[in-house]
Amino acid sequence: MGARLIEPNTGPVIQKEKEIVKQMIEIYCRRKHKHPNGLCNECQELKNYCMLRLSFCRFGEEKSSCSHCKVHCYKPSYRQKIKAVMRYSGPWMLLYHPIYGVKHLINKK
Repeated sequence: MGARLIEPNTGPVIQKEKEIVKQMIEIYCRRKHKHPNGLCNECQELKNYCMLRLSFCRFGEEKSSCSHCKVHCYKPSYRQKIKAVMRYSGPWMLLYHPIYGVKHLINKK
């Protein structure tokens, strides 16, 4: 038996999730790590990891919010980091990206 190739998810739900996560990490890095232009290495690594995990999410376009998912696909260290980012950036999303912020709150339920 050969290795099975898995195609990355590129649908609109996954793309929206990627954009929201990207915005949250950027807010976090800009405000917490004081990086006004671009991301620090730690945040860039987290963003790359999140984009990869979202691209290969087993639920694809049927994906719920990660906090309600039965399968936790992030490694524990990355899971802690993204939780901290979301906890910090969530309220700021309403100020910096109000449409994304409201949509994310609606989809969380």
